[in-house]
Amino acid sequence: MFKNIIVVCTGNICRSPIAEYMLREKLAGRGFNISSAGVGAMVNWPADPPACLVATANGLDMSAHRARQLTVELLTANDLVLTLDQSHSNWINSRHPQFRGRVHKILKWRENKDVEDPYQGPPSAFQTAYQDIELGISDWLKKLG
Repeated sequence: MFKNIIVVCTGNICRSPIAEYMLREKLAGRGFNISSAGVGAMVNWPADPPACLVATANGLDMSAHRARQLTVELLTANDLVLTLDQSHSNWINSRHPQFRGRVHKILKWRENKDVEDPYQGPPSAFQTAYQDIELGISDWLKKLG
């Protein structure tokens, strides 16, 4: 059973924080530890303002978020590593092949698609990313029980 879950994107300021806070909300009180990190994190940056806007519009408060870099310690501490696109899976698997079995894309059951990076894009790109993340999490919730 997966109880420690980390969500990974590039800078840890758009997609992975949205997924982290969404999972936290949906799994609240069930003993899950949810976090996020980036493969090229903008360390200590808050979530990107447009990401916060779309999250807030959907009832998620990401104001406490601060970006952090993915480390081997974080990979070791988590049972499930959810990536937002294939480049993140490739980055982890090439540097830390011992964790290959833990690494899965958030849209695994949606033709293994990528969640496109909305960073510096229009508001519609953030809304699309939010909706794609929501679809992926809906699928994962069925698997997590």
